[in-house]
Amino acid sequence: MTFDQLGLPPSIAAALKQMNFITPTPIQAQCIPEAIKGRDIMGMAQTGTGKTGAFGIPMAIRLMDNPGENALVLAPTRELAMQIHAFIKEVAGKNFNLRPALIIGGQSMKQQLRELRDNPRILICTPGRLVDHLRSFPKMLAKSSILVLDEADRMMDMGFMPQIRVILKGLPRNRQTMMFSATY
Repeated sequence: MTFDQLGLPPSIAAALKQMNFITPTPIQAQCIPEAIKGRDIMGMAQTGTGKTGAFGIPMAIRLMDNPGENALVLAPTRELAMQIHAFIKEVAGKNFNLRPALIIGGQSMKQQLRELRDNPRILICTPGRLVDHLRSFPKMLAKSSILVLDEADRMMDMGFMPQIRVILKGLPRNRQTMMFSATY
């Protein structure tokens, strides 16, 4: 199977070709078609097997098809959030309508506030920093129809459950949820 066989929109297919993504990994081949349909996903695969593509590609497609909706991706560490952000920027390509924002600890709150005021469609965050911003923008997640928890088990192990509960309260009840991990 190739990405061409998944019937992806031309802009996404072109971005993947430019990234040298030709053949989906097993987790991508299984998750992408189901995630595009809006189904909840719980995926487990080893590190380096393409989990970010398994949620990032269908997330971009669903947001392109639904311009009034947004997405939230939670990651346990700044490093992982930065990797996800870089991947999403590449997949989005020149589609400025899919602009992501990176909201992580250790970076300027003022810069992040500027990014949030520009109404990004995709928020890629660490839980603690997102909760900090929710105090100023309590309705910021109201249009988030997609929630991704990357390395979900690790977030629980690191003690982020209280922050995740706060975040879940700000999300619509009717949403797609995708959880990915290398271990459960």
